[in-house]
Amino acid sequence: MTQQPVDTTGRSYRTAFLLACAAIVVLAIGIAALAWRLHRQTAPPVPPPSTAAAAGTTTTPKSDEALITSAAPPLAPIQLSPQRMQSIGVQIGRVADRVVNDDLRLTGTVEVNERRVSYVQSRVAGWIRDVRVDATGDLVRQGQTLFTIYSPDLAATEREYLLAKKNASELAHSPVAGVAAGAASLLDAARERLRQWQIAPAEIARLDASGEVSNALAIDAPASGYVTEKHAVPNLYVQPDTKLYTIADLSDIWVVAQVFQNDAGKIRPGDRARVTVDAYPGVTFAGGVDDVLPQMDAATRTLPVRLVFSNPGLRLRPGMYVNVTIALPLGRHLVVPAAAVFHSGTRSLVFAYGGDGRITPKEIEVGPRVGDEQIVLEGIDANAPIVTSANFLIDSEAQLQAAAGAFAPPPTAAGGTTETSRPAVAPAAIDMTTDPSPPRKGQNTVRVRLTGADGRGMAGTEVTVTFFMPAMPAMGMAAMKTVVAAADKGGGLYEGSVVLSSGGTWQVTMTAVHDGQTMATRQLSVTATGGM
Repeated sequence: MTQQPVDTTGRSYRTAFLLACAAIVVLAIGIAALAWRLHRQTAPPVPPPSTAAAAGTTTTPKSDEALITSAAPPLAPIQLSPQRMQSIGVQIGRVADRVVNDDLRLTGTVEVNERRVSYVQSRVAGWIRDVRVDATGDLVRQGQTLFTIYSPDLAATEREYLLAKKNASELAHSPVAGVAAGAASLLDAARERLRQWQIAPAEIARLDASGEVSNALAIDAPASGYVTEKHAVPNLYVQPDTKLYTIADLSDIWVVAQVFQNDAGKIRPGDRARVTVDAYPGVTFAGGVDDVLPQMDAATRTLPVRLVFSNPGLRLRPGMYVNVTIALPLGRHLVVPAAAVFHSGTRSLVFAYGGDGRITPKEIEVGPRVGDEQIVLEGIDANAPIVTSANFLIDSEAQLQAAAGAFAPPPTAAGGTTETSRPAVAPAAIDMTTDPSPPRKGQNTVRVRLTGADGRGMAGTEVTVTFFMPAMPAMGMAAMKTVVAAADKGGGLYEGSVVLSSGGTWQVTMTAVHDGQTMATRQLSVTATGGM
């Protein structure tokens, strides 16, 4: 039997291919590890905080705690020159201690005061003859005749009255005991019956004078007002219970407004209120709360509030929409203008003024805001002087001065000397340019021009320029500061180099000091290009 030869060529090729692939993978892993090690060795070390500070630029912290700490505005006092206070619009006021009222603003509708509505009815049955007031909306005066009515019953009563009056006159001197008294009693009864039918005294006097029965009785208006309902028409037969007129006295009116249940508990009867109407610009109607009605609207969750207002000139008409303001007494509190409170996000501050440009931030606890005023619960005393405007600019000045570590020069004392009794130095003008202009992220040249009062350049002065950018926690950036000591180039020119670590707006403070005295200082803002 012949043995077949075995083909080992293909198997050898497969083995070699697998070994080559494995070698390539091992080589790739080795190259990657080597590259990683070289990167660790060549990367520049991150300087510690002390090193970064010494370099003049604050690096961005990595922890949220560091961001929050750097972003919090300092509570250190600052001092501003009179010129700086004037340029940023600083105004001074005082903390007030007084009774405070909050304003609750609602919309309402004018309605008839139901307590001042009169209803006209005839006390006798009969036929209406003459209608004197024949239109709804007519204005009538008290005592004005509305209509006349003919009543057989009234005519019979008047005849009885005249007969009783005649009998009483004839029997007044009767010798029979009790006859005169009985006749007089019948006369009084007949007169009282006329009064019960509300016959006017003038009509009874006419009846006494003429002795004639009236064919028609005049019915007069019981009060002045507008006719809101009218049912009287000529030849209409009416019963004593028929309502013929409704007269509304609009000298006082109601305003009904809807108030949310959360505010309903703040309102009390007697609270002062005022109303304005678009139809009368600049006119205010004064009144007060009458009652908070108990029936709540289930759909709107509101309660009706009824207010009473005087209505001079009858300008407020039922159905008008009005704007209602209710004054809610909050008691006695310390208050400051709302513009005087600076809200930093974590606390509320006011800037106390100590005179001579000295401003001290004070943390306060605030209550509710009332219109343009803010209630202060604690943190400051009554009548204390405070800054009432430009608080955002003052906060920027505080951050800037805290970063720069220097204050604006204090005002000189009387007589032209400072507290150190040194001779007063004439003020100087200071200005700055950059190369490139505007500055950019990275290297920049700063040139400062210092000019004396005589217009000549001032040499031999220490000039520093501080670049400061406040923290921006939302972008993960801490506050940054760089201080440049400009070298004296002669002729009032000073030059230095600054590296800006970011584009954006930088707050710049220039200061010139000679022999321990501040010759000039100036704050401005510059915007660097190049991105963040």
